[in-house]
Amino acid sequence: MIPRLVIAGTSSGAGKTTVASGLIGALRARGLRVQGFKVGPDYIDPSYHALAAGRPGRNLDAFLSGTELIAPLFRHGAGDADVAIVEGVMGLFDGASGRGELASTAQVSKLLRAPVVLVVDGSAMARSAAAIVHGFRTFDPDVQVAGVIFNRVGSDGHAQLLREAVEPLGLPVLGTLRRDERIAAPERHLGLVPVAEREPRTRDALSVLADAIARQTDLDALLTLARSAPQLAGEAWSPHAEAPRAGAAAPHVRVAIAQGPAFSFHYRENLELLEAAGAELAPFDPLRDEALPAGSDALVLAGGFPEVFGAELAANAPLRTAVAAHAAAGRPLLAECGGLLYLGAELDGHAMCGVLPLRAAMGRRLTLGYREATAATATPWLARGERVRGHEFHYTQVEAEGDAPAPAWTLAARGVERTEGFVRGAVQASYLHVHWAAFPQVARGFVDAAARVRAGGEAGA
Repeated sequence: MIPRLVIAGTSSGAGKTTVASGLIGALRARGLRVQGFKVGPDYIDPSYHALAAGRPGRNLDAFLSGTELIAPLFRHGAGDADVAIVEGVMGLFDGASGRGELASTAQVSKLLRAPVVLVVDGSAMARSAAAIVHGFRTFDPDVQVAGVIFNRVGSDGHAQLLREAVEPLGLPVLGTLRRDERIAAPERHLGLVPVAEREPRTRDALSVLADAIARQTDLDALLTLARSAPQLAGEAWSPHAEAPRAGAAAPHVRVAIAQGPAFSFHYRENLELLEAAGAELAPFDPLRDEALPAGSDALVLAGGFPEVFGAELAANAPLRTAVAAHAAAGRPLLAECGGLLYLGAELDGHAMCGVLPLRAAMGRRLTLGYREATAATATPWLARGERVRGHEFHYTQVEAEGDAPAPAWTLAARGVERTEGFVRGAVQASYLHVHWAAFPQVARGFVDAAARVRAGGEAGA
């Protein structure tokens, strides 16, 4: 049995990350091994969980991985933990647009049979809080809303008013968090700034937050609630079980992985699948390192915010040249979102790698949502016509110049299809983020393509 809690909110901005990250830190301070999860495709909140817990944060997304993998992925990530804290997405019942409860916090809580603690922004209200809590508690009887934490409480008197309002509902108030500017994290677009961009300051803020949670919530009651979760039957997901090779030994290849402040968006399971398929992962930071890791057979350029570091990335000309040479040599190169921007000729006027004839610039229009994706062009690791699920989130726009590369994907969303991304040789670059747990063939194929290069052939042979 894995003790677990879902920290849900009435809406985005209610304080879920504040409560979840602080609770992880407070429980860790008690000597517990705590595993943090984030409902949805978000990369940034798990980075806060990871820093608070001292272990990788993970995602649970019922659209990206399918509902059938939610419990197995949870068991995989939390198998050696004393308690798991699952932070929700948006409001408790918000999920994939137009698809009912799919990918919502409510759905994940039911799949995990986990009690839910509802975070309510208590500012500017008193007795009205009871109506909000009552509605969330009764909307879906299968969701176990088992307690409330009020955030942004103004005073002891305000806290008492909120407690008195909820008391007739028979639902425990497990904490009342005061307003505190010391624990506010800077925001960008629709979320927080990634930890990798401000780690020392984030550590300080998380320390203050953990102390506040320890003082202003009932940790014993929260642990008792977590331990009340029933047994979760079934097997854990395993990256090694997803990489069988019919008795053949896995190849050994070296895959360079871009990390650091500009490229910090990685799903932990994707990295584990690469390793299970035979890859040695070689991290590097495009802001500091002037060469790819020695002996790199393949390259993964993850998402992030390279537009924030355009001048610094442009200044690292040796690495840009090395990336271009890697692509020219026919070695596999997979780029998602931020990686796509880095591979173009220019980003907001800054010179990039020039692997693809693209110019990218920040815009005002947000492209956001889940996507059904079909490979429009074959790559050395993915056949044309193969299907995956993914998501997009970007303000940038790219324009191809001259001889445009072939499209990477045909995307479908709410009945509308379009092509997206680019393929040229052994390079695939697009805005699409994919969680490979449901599509382990991507990792296997990528490692196999790298192995063919290492053996002296072509990636696509």
